[in-house]
Amino acid sequence: MKILIAGVGNLLRGDDGFGVRVAQRLEKSLLPEGVRVVEIGISGMSLVQELMDRYDACVIVDAVKRQGLPGTLYTLQPTIDFPEGEDAEALHRELVDMHYAEPSQALRLAGALGIRPKAVYIVGCQPEEVDELTENLSPPVERAVEKAVQMIAELISRLRTESGERLQAH
Repeated sequence: MKILIAGVGNLLRGDDGFGVRVAQRLEKSLLPEGVRVVEIGISGMSLVQELMDRYDACVIVDAVKRQGLPGTLYTLQPTIDFPEGEDAEALHRELVDMHYAEPSQALRLAGALGIRPKAVYIVGCQPEEVDELTENLSPPVERAVEKAVQMIAELISRLRTESGERLQAH
């Protein structure tokens, strides 16, 4: 099973860098075969390009505003609706001005291109501050990084078990 873990966010905007920080932490850990971790940053087009390698599942890690306390973690399964047979070229022209900044728009294009994985998850963290120009995460979001790494490891294990594969580290 091929799984893509994509860290999304801007490292210079405080808690918005959560997804990239988690990806950096995951890159230092021993991951099972078939799991790839990438730092997408703020370019959704990079996510589309990564998905061209055809994955069974994708886990997007990002700061998400959901009215929770800062540092609260969520595992979400987004539903990205796009019309059947949507014209990928026309959609690209529509979205290019936004540079696919939102992962949902990148997933919409991936769906139109036929490369969106069957399973898509978001591991999100409620930010405290995303507008201040700083490279530091707020204390509650900093504490959530390691918890998110554990959540993602459990999600990978569950996805691989559900697919009938046995766990193997490389």
